[in-house]
Amino acid sequence: MSETFHHPADFAEQGVFGSPVQNLARALAFVGVVYVLATAGFVAAGWTVADAFYMVTLTIFSVGYGEVHPIDTPWLRLLAMGTIILGCTGMIVTTGALVQVFAHYQITRLLGMDRMHSEIDKLNGHAIVCGLGRIGNQLAKELAAAGSAFVILERDPAKAAQAKALGYLCLVGDATDEEALREAGIERARVLATVLPDDAKNVFITLSARNLNPKLEIIARGELPSTEGKLFHAGADKVVLPTHIGAERIAEMILYPATARSASEQEHLEEMKRRLREYGLAMEVVTAAPKGALTGCTVGEAERRASGAFFIVQIDRPGGPSIVHPGETVEIMADDQIVLVMRGSHVSAGAIFLSPKGRERVGRGYTR
Repeated sequence: MSETFHHPADFAEQGVFGSPVQNLARALAFVGVVYVLATAGFVAAGWTVADAFYMVTLTIFSVGYGEVHPIDTPWLRLLAMGTIILGCTGMIVTTGALVQVFAHYQITRLLGMDRMHSEIDKLNGHAIVCGLGRIGNQLAKELAAAGSAFVILERDPAKAAQAKALGYLCLVGDATDEEALREAGIERARVLATVLPDDAKNVFITLSARNLNPKLEIIARGELPSTEGKLFHAGADKVVLPTHIGAERIAEMILYPATARSASEQEHLEEMKRRLREYGLAMEVVTAAPKGALTGCTVGEAERRASGAFFIVQIDRPGGPSIVHPGETVEIMADDQIVLVMRGSHVSAGAIFLSPKGRERVGRGYTR
């Protein structure tokens, strides 16, 4: 038999007649109506608006300073009794609704924090993401899509609330504080990624994390190239320079415009790229220029000139068949789309195909 679980905060939110905020709004509306009708009643009896409003306020709040004017007619006595009964009841309900609102949000916050810490305490071998900026958001999205367990440390409560709304485990805290890192379970974590846009903080977090967990894998972000060495010295295992990566990726898009098209047209190439990344390799598709340095060469000769920077796994001939795993004697022709598996710099490795004859670049960028 299936059973539906209800969080305790759900019951607190329902209240007696609705949500706490709705109850408060109804109580205030009721008191407002009593105020208007009672004041109008005293004004109808010949009182000024100021005296009538003052009398109603004293009556509703049960202050008992005395009567503004004598209550000496049946109408005034009936009006006064009605104001006492309805006004005092309304104020009691309003006070209760206020307490309910405060209690609701306090309980919700405490239950949410307890649940968050309980789930974090169960994690082992998880990732810790420090900072929820542009890179941190994308990183969290990718980890969530992959089903990998992770905890976010973010000092901005507004950003942390957004992360929690997306279902992420997120603690409000400063990642430079060792206690915050402990709350995120750094002793049990497998990897920590500090992706703050502040190099000094990333260095400090790396130092603290390495001290708390010597076996932890640390991936750190650096804004300036000069920070890379400092992060490694602080204990980072890997350093990512987003500016450098962005420039390199743009260069790859310029040099290998056919890669995205081929990957979208041939699903097996995209799968191959994913597998190659696990071994530190990359795959790109380059078009042989009509007068390129390697156009007219054989596959074996092209790979020898590259000095091991790449090897050719497929050749797609325009209007012709695809040659998978071409032999060394297959000739490279103009406009061939050549699938390369590369190591090292992606930018320099395949650029040889675009270089004019006599100025080909080989290996890691040396000109022959």
